[in-house]
Amino acid sequence: MKNVTIIGVGLIGGSFALDIKAKYPDTTIYGIDNNEAHLEEAIALEVIDKSMSLNEISNSDLVIVAIPVDVTLDLLPKILDNISENTIVFDVGSTKEDICLKVKNHPNRRNYLAAHPIAGTEFSGPSAAIKGLFQNKTNIICEVEETAFKLQEKALAIFSDLGMRIRYMNPKAHDKHIAYVSHLSHISSFMLGKTVIEKEKNERDIFDMAGSGFESTVRLAKSSPAMWTPIFKQNKTNVIETLDEYINNLKHFKGLMEKDDFQSVYREMESTNYIKQILNGIK
Repeated sequence: MKNVTIIGVGLIGGSFALDIKAKYPDTTIYGIDNNEAHLEEAIALEVIDKSMSLNEISNSDLVIVAIPVDVTLDLLPKILDNISENTIVFDVGSTKEDICLKVKNHPNRRNYLAAHPIAGTEFSGPSAAIKGLFQNKTNIICEVEETAFKLQEKALAIFSDLGMRIRYMNPKAHDKHIAYVSHLSHISSFMLGKTVIEKEKNERDIFDMAGSGFESTVRLAKSSPAMWTPIFKQNKTNVIETLDEYINNLKHFKGLMEKDDFQSVYREMESTNYIKQILNGIK
């Protein structure tokens, strides 16, 4: 693997670049980004080696698409138009069904692997890139049977070298499950942040009282709206379903408190403590 192209040199794309450079030091990392300042920053930080344009990717052994999912929908067919028969392309989007459908009948569909590494932070841009970000993280692969076997092997070897665990799932199931464990978490964080900001207008001391619990819960509210709005749009049906269930649980909890039924409040929290066992081992 001599030439790798990263489309979108932010947190995820940049982190892939850093890890690939560390594992394969003879590789040249190229970057494509519609933000020229990001490209300049990524080169200055040695996240990538050079910039390039989309019509130059035919010599790439690997193309990583790490851009918002709405842009991926538009750009992925054009990427597949420009690659060689030996190029493997994978995206890292948090939705999979619409993207897979978009390229279902593309002549170079066999060069594409639908992937979603479950990794990241609330930060964005080239400076947010982290070495080792994917170590021990799960990478969900969808429709693996649609990718040419020799190219599957190439991508899976890279994922293994970067320390990722692989899970296979169909796109529809992926989008449904990820709505619960990722998309709902971000909405909850954004709305908690909104609630506190609105309250803070009248109570200036509220942030002075905010402890680590608030900070950790609202952390995701610092995430990029440019990235998350398209995710919510593409996964609208599943996200609304999870919101309905979440809102019902909030109303139920509120109702218990209104009735002074704090024994039931205790039992609700005690039963939910089981989440510690479910999450055991996740780093």
